[in-house]
Parts: sequence; structure tokens; C-alpha cells
Amino acid sequence: MRYSGVLTKMPTELAHPIQYYMVFNDGFLNVNQVLNKKMHLHLEGYQCLNCNKKKNIFRQGFCYDCFYSSPEVGDWIMKPELSTAHLGIADRDLAYESKVQLQPHIVYLAASSEIKVGVTRKTQVPTRWIDQGAEEAIAIVEVPNRYLAGIAEVALKNHFSDKTNWRKMLTNEVIHPDLVAEREKVKDLLPEEVKPYVAQTQSELQQLVYPVLSYPSKVNSLNLDKTPDFSATLVGIKGQYLIFDDGTVFNVRSSEGYVVQIEL
Repeated sequence: MRYSGVLTKMPTELAHPIQYYMVFNDGFLNVNQVLNKKMHLHLEGYQCLNCNKKKNIFRQGFCYDCFYSSPEVGDWIMKPELSTAHLGIADRDLAYESKVQLQPHIVYLAASSEIKVGVTRKTQVPTRWIDQGAEEAIAIVEVPNRYLAGIAEVALKNHFSDKTNWRKMLTNEVIHPDLVAEREKVKDLLPEEVKPYVAQTQSELQQLVYPVLSYPSKVNSLNLDKTPDFSATLVGIKGQYLIFDDGTVFNVRSSEGYVVQIEL
């Protein structure tokens, strides 16, 4: 079987284990179905996800020009506390920013390596947790806009990491804390304007199981720019990573915009 096209983030389906897909113009691949099979990756070029031009990818699947002009990659994406749509103030495009920022957001705790705090749109639960490779996650509070979620996250970053240790996540060095108890502890740490929303928030612990046949003891990250041809046996999928039998891991999301050919 052969697939070719532009890499994008793998869509997922909540199941036991989670189902992963790679979508191309000429079809899609259920990646779970090719576990324990040899996979060959070949880099053919690049295509910006925004302008669709065959230009080198700068960040997040965008070329340099689009990265610094598109509202989809404004600073408030990575730093929700910088959101200003609730004030009617534009960063790059107020219509787009209002659509994304002025909707319910969840502040959560997740166990993907250690305990981490994060923010996501409510519509992205549990997708966001899956993409981070979290094995458990729980909502702390649901708020009506991205700004409130951002200032809550900033307050909690003094007590928890806001990043996943991807090496620990992929070697399965994951702690299993009592996230329900941790959620109770952090309520008093939230900003005053966020606290009223805590009582309205439904908080059930979500447990996630990934399709991994075996975890490596040590990982090496595949960079297609340096290694445009790669072959190995696929033994797992976790977060947005493909895990191979030689300890190589490939971050599909960080390779968005790369044009590849996959042969199985």
C-alpha cells in the first residue's frame, strides 16, 4: 500500500485503544491497522497549510510569511492570557479571533509525564488530551472565553508544568497521581474572576489507552529534513507520535506541511 500527500495532525477517535488516522487527498489510513508492520517514509517536499504554496515550512505547518500574518497562529494561541477578543480588540483578525476565543474553554490537569496544567476549547475535549499523550485528565474549570482560561493557567503554572516531557511520555515514564484530589487542591489558587465558574463545571476523570505494542527504553526523534528516507517497524502510536521498533519516534504534528510518501 502506498499513500502520498501533505502531512497534517492525525485525527483521532476515542476508543479502547484510541484510533488514529492519517488523511491524504487520495484516501486515509487507519494507523492502528498497520501496527507491527514495516513503514517507509519518504520526504517529497513542502506545502504551506495556509497558502498551499510549495514553500519551506517555518512553524506549525505554515511558511514564514503566513506564520507572521495568519490569525490562526497569533501569540494568543500559545499564550491564552494574551487573548483580547473579549475586549473587542484585534490581534490580527477580530472576526476569526472572536470565533475562537469567545467560546467555552476548559482549564485542566493531565498526567502525560508528570502533572501538567493546560487550556483547550471545550469542543477539543478529549482530542487535546489525546494529542498530548495524557493517560488521565480532568477539567478544573470551564470558563466562557480564552482569556479567563489563560489567566487561570498562568496562576497554576506556579505549581504545575504547562509542558509535556515527550521523552518520558514515549518511554512510558508516567506518574499516576490522584487527579481528582489534585483538582480539589487547586481551586483556591485560581484568580477571583475564575472561581465562580468552578461550581458549574462537570469534572469526570478521563482515562486514555493508546495503541502501543512496546515502549522503547530510549528515543531518538526523526527529522525528515535530515533523514528524508526512513524505514522501520511501527510498534506504537501515542500523542501525535509514531513509535518504531528501533527507538525512533516521529512527531506527525510537528511535521505538518511536509509532503511525504508512505509505503507499507
